[in-house]
Amino acid sequence: MNRRSFFRQAGAAGVGAAAATALAAPAIAQENPEITWRLTSSFPKSLDVLFNSATEIAKSVSEATGGKFQIQTFAAGEIVPPLQAADAVAAGTVEMAHTCSYYYVGKDPTFALGTAIPFGLNARLANSWFSVGGGNELLNEFLAGHNLFALPAGNTGAQMGGWFRKEIKTVDDLKGLKMRIAGLAGQVMTKVGVTPQQIAGGDVYAALEKGTIDATEFVGPYDDHKLGFYKVAKYYYYPAWWEGGPTVHAFFNLEKFNALPKAYQRVLTDACARVNALMLEKYDSLNAKALRQLVAEGAVLKPFSQDIMEACYKAAKETYAEISAANPAFKKIYDSQQAFKKDGYLWLQIADYSFDTFMMIQQRNGNL
Repeated sequence: MNRRSFFRQAGAAGVGAAAATALAAPAIAQENPEITWRLTSSFPKSLDVLFNSATEIAKSVSEATGGKFQIQTFAAGEIVPPLQAADAVAAGTVEMAHTCSYYYVGKDPTFALGTAIPFGLNARLANSWFSVGGGNELLNEFLAGHNLFALPAGNTGAQMGGWFRKEIKTVDDLKGLKMRIAGLAGQVMTKVGVTPQQIAGGDVYAALEKGTIDATEFVGPYDDHKLGFYKVAKYYYYPAWWEGGPTVHAFFNLEKFNALPKAYQRVLTDACARVNALMLEKYDSLNAKALRQLVAEGAVLKPFSQDIMEACYKAAKETYAEISAANPAFKKIYDSQQAFKKDGYLWLQIADYSFDTFMMIQQRNGNL
């Protein structure tokens, strides 16, 4: 082959390859555009496990997309008040929120089923119901009417029953009690004589100290210790039968989520799934240590009596029957949870419960 002809052909091929690359670049950029979203959290930075779940989502998304998809995270109150996060997402003020569905029961009690209802699912069953039991599809079918889409993005595990200024020995001790508790749990508590109070988290300590309220529920030992409730209401009851396994969600503006490239939707889905597991793992580690510290500093641990649990369970069933009769959306999702729960607890009592009970006895006997 003529040497000069060979280099002319090679040069032409190089130009052609460069041209092909140049032509392909806009298509690649279009598939993976540079996007910046804003996320408003319903949690303050001081509740680090809850708030940092949002920053973990943002970090995962950025790393998976080579920095092309950025999510700016804002703590409660920095853009909108904590209980207006979903409203801001639905309106398009922000693209995303990290919040609890049950904060919005004032709009529709069906929202409660996205987080937790009294005597509902524990954390393990909640994750299973959302993931493979059709729960997330049912929830998003409902949320679509509010221009929202949601993915599970955290679970605290069973919470504590809260802080009380006096001992609660019988159902009669609940009558007239002013307790900071909202949503469907507040409705159930009303049936057993409690007067529910809605107070912002930052104002709860002062209300307890002054006697404006007699009790408050919050989260669990790790978060509760930071807030110092044990200093003004030393009786620490368990369990929070109203939050056996509450799910925290990432809420998205439905139109904005649907407009994302499929690859970005998958990245977000995977990031939320990681955080959903991580939050529970953190609380399982941190709460045990914090509980010891609370008791050492004067908290008095007390279980709710069987009579109180039974009375509240009956009140909860009555509440669900009343809501279901008037709200088809609630009934559809509630019935799905109930059916899933029946099979779930059948299995758990055979496997986990029997194993855990044996191991807990060993722990109490100092044999671990």
